[in-house]
Amino acid sequence: MNVLEEIRDAVIDGNAIKVGELSQKAIEEGCTASQILNDGLIAGMNVIGPRFKNNEIFIPEVLKSARAMHTGMDVIKPQIVSSNIQEKGIILIGTVAGDLHDIGKNMVIMMLEGSGYKVIDLGINVATDKFVEAIEQYKPQIVGLSALLTTTMKQMKSTVETLLTLESRPKIIIGGAPITQKFCNEIGADAYAADAASAAEIANMLMESNAKAAGA
Repeated sequence: MNVLEEIRDAVIDGNAIKVGELSQKAIEEGCTASQILNDGLIAGMNVIGPRFKNNEIFIPEVLKSARAMHTGMDVIKPQIVSSNIQEKGIILIGTVAGDLHDIGKNMVIMMLEGSGYKVIDLGINVATDKFVEAIEQYKPQIVGLSALLTTTMKQMKSTVETLLTLESRPKIIIGGAPITQKFCNEIGADAYAADAASAAEIANMLMESNAKAAGA
């Protein structure tokens, strides 16, 4: 087993100390930051996502693996900056105005970062105009909206309607306990994610469709 496979397995095991040590070892052995990121850290999270989705593991295990991945990221960050590695894309995410829940949103962020995205977290209780301002500032390819209360679904609908009017709007993913595919279809969002693992898969699909559209 090579060092990148060891990193992958340590991420899966949620062993942050080992991931940090192995990431440093990989650098010393001449591995690039891109190799460590893709073949070690992200490869490990790519195993965790489906396991979580299939109820083979649960939130505590996902959190341990995500922390382990971040430990490795901290080790290779100087190499990432110096080699100018490009992320898959930028995703903006926030819980809509009136809603103060963030556990689900934070899980989604971990999965997205584990899939190689740069994630801008706007936090909770995010007003529509704050989403619009952040879209103008960061130019994300995707925006994620979260709502955990039935009472804030109306606010989500209002925010989506505003984002749909933007001249060069990003793709919109929505999710949260009361959200359904039917609601997604009704308000015109691009995709509905039932859980954190699905959000990462859907983001990948939307990025692929963007790439194909750009190349058409």
